[in-house]
Amino acid sequence: MTLYRRLLPYAAEQHGYVTSQDVRAAGGTAMAVVMLAQRGVLEHVGRGIYRVPELAGDRLAQYQEALLRLPGAVLSHETALDLLDVADVNPRRVHVTLPRTFRARKEMPLWLEIHRAGLGPDDVDHYEGLAITTPGRTIVDAITAHLGRRVTDGALEAATRRNLLSTADELRIAAASAAVREAGEGSGR
Repeated sequence: MTLYRRLLPYAAEQHGYVTSQDVRAAGGTAMAVVMLAQRGVLEHVGRGIYRVPELAGDRLAQYQEALLRLPGAVLSHETALDLLDVADVNPRRVHVTLPRTFRARKEMPLWLEIHRAGLGPDDVDHYEGLAITTPGRTIVDAITAHLGRRVTDGALEAATRRNLLSTADELRIAAASAAVREAGEGSGR
């Protein structure tokens, strides 16, 4: 079986992408993957990240690429609102949250919006194999990012209607709303 065929299950699981680690796990070498890219069998998109053109068109591909570019990142803010289908938003960028201590060593694509926060295990969920903030955390992020009452109230209503929030989530959302209101009043708005 060729290396390419051994890589296809990894790519299918990762919305059309493979990494250098996947190549090693499939028994390939760095040189073999470079040759596959030179022949156009794989498309090099970033350091250690390759797209399988045969699997192009996956609606979640760009989100997967963002998470592969930034290990430890979690889809968040407007991107999470959109993927969770709790708000009528159309993000121009892919929003991800990284630990506060993360420092990017390279230039990031313009389509990425990086936020920094300390996310706990209760703040992260998975959506079709992608790390994403939970509905409760997503709404809190939307409130603190000042996305507007129409968006945040709509997201809260949709998440409540679909029973996506715990009582703890509802309390965190109420606290975030109160803090933002108080900060707005304190600044003379």
